[in-house]
Amino acid sequence: MKLTLRVWRQRNADADGAMSTYEVDGISADMSFLEMLDTLNEELILRGDDPVAFDHDCREGICGACSLVINGDAHGPERTTSCQLHMRSFQDGDTIDVEPWRAAAFPVVKDLVVDRSAFDRIIQSGGYITAPTGAAPEAHATPVPKPDADFAFEHAECIGCGACVAACPNGAAMLFTSAKINHLSVLPQGGPERETRVLDMVAQMDEEGFGGCTLAGECATACPKGIPLFSITSMNKEWRRAARKAGRR
Repeated sequence: MKLTLRVWRQRNADADGAMSTYEVDGISADMSFLEMLDTLNEELILRGDDPVAFDHDCREGICGACSLVINGDAHGPERTTSCQLHMRSFQDGDTIDVEPWRAAAFPVVKDLVVDRSAFDRIIQSGGYITAPTGAAPEAHATPVPKPDADFAFEHAECIGCGACVAACPNGAAMLFTSAKINHLSVLPQGGPERETRVLDMVAQMDEEGFGGCTLAGECATACPKGIPLFSITSMNKEWRRAARKAGRR
């Protein structure tokens, strides 16, 4: 398979970026998208050129590090992570555009790598539970109703990749933030911080400069883990409940 790649190259956050065009040949349909980029980088290094910088870690669809916009879609044409996208999704002779996440809160570090530490700060602001010291409690000591457990697990699947932000026309982080809030809100362990958690995490999200949510739905469509759009409305109800108790408007 022979492909034409148009890749975003940017030396650092302060430099101007531009698309650079590369030709790659001998690409197997069984390669992952990241393996295809590895092939490109091997060729660039042999030519003495600077390889394309891109994020990756587990390459198993677990960590969410592989943040790429491929032909205008977060993680590409399939509903999966970039590392699990295979070249069989493309045709011989295709031209493929590869860009970083586009969001004011995700500044470019280099080429396709962006700084997603804004997500870390949102979690740090409230994504924890009270953990009393002592021996670990018996696993069945605190019963959790099945619907609540299912709700929590559905939202705990979020891997924090940022595809929701990249896909949102407003650059909003509501789906990510709601997933982190909702997976603790219905569990007994998350009860002590329930009100402060949603208020603090939403406030931190706003402080990071993410855009406002208009429920366009692109975030849920792009999410590789299928976090549902109703996660946002559930979080909004949590926020209103907590704001009333705190005397906020």
